[in-house]
Amino acid sequence: MLVYIVCCPPTVYSMGGCVSLLEPLVVLHTVGTSFFEMAQTLVVYNRTLELSDGQSDAAQALSMRFFLFQSIILTSCALLSMVPTNRLAARCGDRARLLCPQMGSVLGMGFLLAVLLLRLPLEVLYVGAALHGLSGWAPGFWSGVVALASLQSDRGRRTLKINTIDFCRGAAGVVGGLLSGYVYRLGQCGVALVVTAMFLVATSILYSTFLLSFPQRPPSPAEDLQPLLGQQSPGSQPSPRAAVVLVAAALVLFDVGMYGAESVLALYVLKPPLSWDSVWAGYGSAATQAMYLSSFLAVLALSSRLEDTALILLGIVSNCTGMAIMAFATHSWVYFMARAVMMFACVPMPTLKAQLSKILDAQQYGCVFGWLQLALSVSNVASTAFFTLIYPLSLTWNSGLCFLLSSAISYCSIIPVLYLNSRSIRNPYVALSGDE
Repeated sequence: MLVYIVCCPPTVYSMGGCVSLLEPLVVLHTVGTSFFEMAQTLVVYNRTLELSDGQSDAAQALSMRFFLFQSIILTSCALLSMVPTNRLAARCGDRARLLCPQMGSVLGMGFLLAVLLLRLPLEVLYVGAALHGLSGWAPGFWSGVVALASLQSDRGRRTLKINTIDFCRGAAGVVGGLLSGYVYRLGQCGVALVVTAMFLVATSILYSTFLLSFPQRPPSPAEDLQPLLGQQSPGSQPSPRAAVVLVAAALVLFDVGMYGAESVLALYVLKPPLSWDSVWAGYGSAATQAMYLSSFLAVLALSSRLEDTALILLGIVSNCTGMAIMAFATHSWVYFMARAVMMFACVPMPTLKAQLSKILDAQQYGCVFGWLQLALSVSNVASTAFFTLIYPLSLTWNSGLCFLLSSAISYCSIIPVLYLNSRSIRNPYVALSGDE
């Protein structure tokens, strides 16, 4: 049904829309999903706390297991939807990449609302996760955003453009984090929060449909990964496919460490010794999202003075050092001090994506970024499974072990970054063309 709603002649998608700004869409969608994720985390934790007779450690383990299964469902369904979504986008235009995941997001929120109002079992949320995944989920939406941002910017300003999108995402997350705790308290244990989230995402759907314009790009008969699998370019220059692999490896390594720790941290702050309530959890979420602001300001101030590689290394060191400090966060001030050290932690991901876009042809943006986001989602599930296994085992003797492991894994992303930099200095890469 979702595919049918979005599917229409390409001319419709190329005509409508008079606004080229991606930022309002990113803000609306991020605040909405921030509200939804906060509501879901608190609802699941409170429900598992009831099931475990108030035992916080048992509730933590049950919550982690629930979110692991949900992540597996989301990722598996998103994998199944990737090829149909690419074909739909090739037929109907890039607008489909944005609309399908947002419609699925609203459906997933509707299932959480039903769980709250009807006191349904938590397993009902798995159905919502499956529908959300089949619509494209977060990989589909953010690959569409990054592809559109790349099309809207020239090569010289692409790093700043994608970091600007990331900044808007972070600023919206700060707002969502600060407000979510208070909205959660308005009534019925999160109903107001979920309804507000649904309204915001529905507004972003209307913005994508009627206001947002999409730049024209050269038609591609088959937008897939075949150009990346063809023969090497003639001449003495090495194929840029190696650079694509190195950038993707750096992205996956960094994300595995960061995502796994963040998924644990969302539950870590709810148990002793921190024992945060919904308001403090909102403050913590706002501090997390504030890293997008500080990272954007760093890129804005340093991009003209430092190369992309230096910015990436700065972000990796900032993230890993702060996460190591987080392992010893037994007081709230230590948590916020660690977040302050991580002020540049959001620089590597968008900067690496900007580097990747400079290697690719414009025809490949949507498909390659889609597969990249899906690869990141798969690595996130693997990371969540790993940290979900380690975290309950370490609760009795060192609950901060996961954060030390996260720091070590993310530090490994420096290796492909440095190798790519040394190789590109010796032999500069040229962009992959769509017909190569």
